[in-house]
Amino acid sequence: MKREDWIRPYFSTHTWRFALIVFLGLLTALCASALMFTSGYLISKSSLRPENILMVYVPVVLVRTFGISRSVVHYVERLVGHDTILRILSHMRVRLYRLLEPQALFIRSRFRTGDILGMLADDIEYLQNIFMRTIFPSIVALAAYAVVIAALGWFDPAFALLMAFYIALLIFVLPALSLYVNKSRNRQLKQKRNQLYQKLTDAVLGMGDWVISGRQATFVNDYEREEAEVARIERSLSNWSKWRTFAAQGVVGAVVISMIYWAAQMFAAQAIDATLIAAFVLVVFPMMEAFLPVSDAIDKLPQYTDSLDRMAKVDQGGDEGVSKNVRKSEGAGKKGLTFGEQQVSDRAERAVDDRDSDNRKNCGNRDNCSNGNSHNNHNNLSNPDNSSLITEDLVTEDIVRAARQSAHIRIEQASYRYDQGGEMAVEELTLDIPHGKKIAVIGRSGAGKSTLLKLIQGALAPTSGAVTVNGTPAHAYAGADRIAAVVSVLNQSPHLFDTSVANNIRLGRNSASEEEIRQAARQARLDGLIESLPEGYLTPMHEAGQRFSGGERQRVALARILLQQTPVVLLDEPTVGLDPRTERELLATMFDAMADKSLIWITHHLVGVEQMDEVIFMEEGRIIMRGTHEELMKQEARYRRLYQLDRPLAIQAIEAP
Repeated sequence: MKREDWIRPYFSTHTWRFALIVFLGLLTALCASALMFTSGYLISKSSLRPENILMVYVPVVLVRTFGISRSVVHYVERLVGHDTILRILSHMRVRLYRLLEPQALFIRSRFRTGDILGMLADDIEYLQNIFMRTIFPSIVALAAYAVVIAALGWFDPAFALLMAFYIALLIFVLPALSLYVNKSRNRQLKQKRNQLYQKLTDAVLGMGDWVISGRQATFVNDYEREEAEVARIERSLSNWSKWRTFAAQGVVGAVVISMIYWAAQMFAAQAIDATLIAAFVLVVFPMMEAFLPVSDAIDKLPQYTDSLDRMAKVDQGGDEGVSKNVRKSEGAGKKGLTFGEQQVSDRAERAVDDRDSDNRKNCGNRDNCSNGNSHNNHNNLSNPDNSSLITEDLVTEDIVRAARQSAHIRIEQASYRYDQGGEMAVEELTLDIPHGKKIAVIGRSGAGKSTLLKLIQGALAPTSGAVTVNGTPAHAYAGADRIAAVVSVLNQSPHLFDTSVANNIRLGRNSASEEEIRQAARQARLDGLIESLPEGYLTPMHEAGQRFSGGERQRVALARILLQQTPVVLLDEPTVGLDPRTERELLATMFDAMADKSLIWITHHLVGVEQMDEVIFMEEGRIIMRGTHEELMKQEARYRRLYQLDRPLAIQAIEAP
């Protein structure tokens, strides 16, 4: 995705609104100018002591009219402007979330938490300012420039050229000079602020380690030093802004003096009446208010560019991959849109789709368009060869309904590589997992276990081979946003929200009744603990579930999975960090509660593998051992040694005569 794609589509979707905002902005400037012009004329005319009040009646009425009109038009312009920008911002936030959501499995490897917070907090706000403080004021200034020169040209073309030179200094020369001087400073300021976000986020997440290591002062000193650097850059920008404002005021002063001299000459030549001298001079001030903000508006362009670059990186290389699926998920989720922007969302998405269609026509194929970025395959939820399979028509309600009843997973010679031309993360995997089968996947870190899970989830499409659920590609379910109806995941550290226990469990299925939540808690053997609490199921869990122990948090997550009622459950080392007794109890609970489900269990330990229908051992992306626990114990010496390390007492019992 190009950075322009965060701005350009909204020009087509809000053309008339933008035109209205610019028109109202220009009309505000013209009303203010007309107010000062008639005020100058009225003051001059009144100083001549007219014989009858009726001789200044028309200027008095015009002053009131332009005064009221200026306020009303300015209010309407702000109202329309902010309404339009808030609509755009609401869509941008939803769009950003829907770009991040499909990449949730990779988000830690692609982004720092501070970067994500920076995008959500700073970058979106900067994109608001690019419209309100740069685009609209600049267009209004150019339009006012044309009106002023045309009006003065009607009186005196030569003087109009002089005014054109003065105003050009304000809206062209000073902004260009300011951009040249501050470009690097603005970029540094934005980068330093991003670094502060990252550092502060890291410090908050790792606060316990800072305290344990006794290095709190080190962090505070480093952070204050970086804050001081940010303050230094801000001071330099502020100093330049003061000098730029001084120069601009000097130009305004020159305009005023020139206008006084020209008006006096025009009066001497009897080209204008004496009462118009003050009128021409006073009209300078409101018009200058339309020109002066341009320098500051253009000065911020580097910050906007940096924000746009960061937003574009969210969907790097995703023109036919993530972007495509994100737009489908947007379409599927429009019922949840608020802020009254259903039509805005539709038109913006069509504009982006048209751009993507044009790009594909120009490129011919994806390989020619690819920039070779190492994240391309990593980001794409669909393989280019299989992209035609990612259609909502392929995954119908009947297919999903059948899969929820009985899901048969087949992995046939599946291989996957993250980087084009890189090594295979998994290679030629073949597994048959009929409904209800339970498999343990064992292997050291980097063996390809997590990649296997992502293939089953449909988050990745195989580079070669196939991964299907009841004959339908798994990534087709993900492309149609239906994989959650078939596959659920219980990982090492499920996130628990700062709300009640019931709400955390209900996340598995929002429509679940209170009785269904209690039933899920009973299956997870959590009901006794919850009912012993004073507030029961309404007990707040605090941030990340800190109120409960590690085993209790996993049981809450397990209840959530049970409430989701999927036929397939992926267990990604859910007992890591638990003591042996808690681990055994939790495993017993999980296996008992999910006896009728298909389980694919990723583990480093062999505790509990006796209850699996098949155990596979992966190394360097391949399956090097497979069979039942009993078969492997008899046939594989390596497996026996590993099992002895985890269960020495069990080995002794087996080997005893």
